[in-house]
Amino acid sequence: MTKSSDIFWNTSRGAKSQTTMNTFYDYVMTHYSSRDSWGKFLNFAKSFLKYLSKLHFDTRYQNFALFLEMPKTRKDRKTVTSRIVTKEDITHVLDSLFDAYIEQRLSYESMVNYVGITVFGAYTGQRIESTISQLAASQFKDAMQSNPPVLHVIPRQDKIRMEHYVPIHPDIIQLLTHIIVGKKDGDKMFETGGYQTWISRHKILLCRVPLQFAPSDLRKFVEQHGDIIEWGQSNRAYILTHGVSGIDWSHYKHPLPEYVYANYMQYWGSVHLLEKEIPREITRTNGLNVSQTSAGLSLV
Repeated sequence: MTKSSDIFWNTSRGAKSQTTMNTFYDYVMTHYSSRDSWGKFLNFAKSFLKYLSKLHFDTRYQNFALFLEMPKTRKDRKTVTSRIVTKEDITHVLDSLFDAYIEQRLSYESMVNYVGITVFGAYTGQRIESTISQLAASQFKDAMQSNPPVLHVIPRQDKIRMEHYVPIHPDIIQLLTHIIVGKKDGDKMFETGGYQTWISRHKILLCRVPLQFAPSDLRKFVEQHGDIIEWGQSNRAYILTHGVSGIDWSHYKHPLPEYVYANYMQYWGSVHLLEKEIPREITRTNGLNVSQTSAGLSLV
């Protein structure tokens, strides 16, 4: 503040005019290159003029602040997100889950549950917190018993409270059937809290950018891979409940489940995310594999 006061006095000598304000402004712009420095000097001067205006009951002092505005800058507009999520990233997450189970760092049921969250999220783009964590086992039972298999998401399970249908990809029906076993209708289908904690602790890097994989990247993968396979915008917006605030969606559109599924499968039907067999459940004693109690789950 002392430096600002000295410069302001030396360039104005107590005279308040457009000329002296311009002299002060030019001095600051010439002798300092940082926008932070510019802001400190110019804001001091404007605050001092405001003080003089109150002290002398004369608003003309404050009018000189017009000549002390920060210079405009043109900000570069990013055309793409900094997070690039590819099919290889999804495979990397799945492999990490398999390895964690084989190395006894993850239980079998947790591994299968986390694999289910990963592939369901990567096929549907549903939000982890507001949707996937809220889905009940009964909803998946009803979905897989319907023809075609379509999950009904109710308003309270969506961030924007939009009721919608979500197609169940054929590749994950066997896995989802396994996860449902033993669950009551009102039980949550997935344990998303443990999944999020596991992902944050294991710091899985994305393939194309030096960033760590996060559960929200499953939704980004659906959007970005949807561009690669040229997935239709209307069907995409409906399933992801993203960009559906226009009058068309609020007053005219009402997609039927069979057509939502047919349109979705036209683009995603040939996409296979889990091309490896899920490891078998192994009974372990004193760190030794004693017997295999169930066959592996193959989703190909």
